[in-house]
Amino acid sequence: MNEKGYERIDRYDEKRVAEIGQHYKAILELLGEDPQREGLLKSPERIGKAMLYLTQGYDQDPESILRSALFHEDYKQMVVVKDIEMYSLCEHHMLPFVGKAHVAYIPNGTIVGLSKIPRIVDAYARRLQVQERLTKQIKDCIQNTLNPLGVAVVIEAQHMCMSMRGVSKQNSVTTTSDFTGSFKKDIRTREEFMRLIGANLH
Repeated sequence: MNEKGYERIDRYDEKRVAEIGQHYKAILELLGEDPQREGLLKSPERIGKAMLYLTQGYDQDPESILRSALFHEDYKQMVVVKDIEMYSLCEHHMLPFVGKAHVAYIPNGTIVGLSKIPRIVDAYARRLQVQERLTKQIKDCIQNTLNPLGVAVVIEAQHMCMSMRGVSKQNSVTTTSDFTGSFKKDIRTREEFMRLIGANLH
């Protein structure tokens, strides 16, 4: 513990960290760097830990997360959790895409603890992803677990593979959406959701 009363505790599979680190050490050499210089000496280990953290969703079961906090409640109005910070890695270039997820559902006798919605967003986002699949996975998880009257998911994100390389468009935002039940069938319900999250889909 340091003098400010803060103790950092990292728990990683050291074998996996070491194996990933060896690959990144080789990559540094292929890039023309010297992995033995001071600034890079511990970088392979740091990158190994970072990659395990950024892909921890592979070790999580989103449906189990939702099932851990289900409650019977006679409420049939829209439940919206918006502006959920979202960080993921594009599977094509392994560069970040970051943004916000907006999730809603209309209960059908069962509600879920509100903190579980951001947790399942993280569980799917912390994998190698494409935004379209991520949107659908979140929707399907809620629909399959809660069996609500409808689910709506909208994700707005900036992709570093577009900003840092390729077309180099720094301010472009990609929006994806997916709906079930009442959100898909009833335009007024869908419009109410879009109004509540402050989005405008074309």
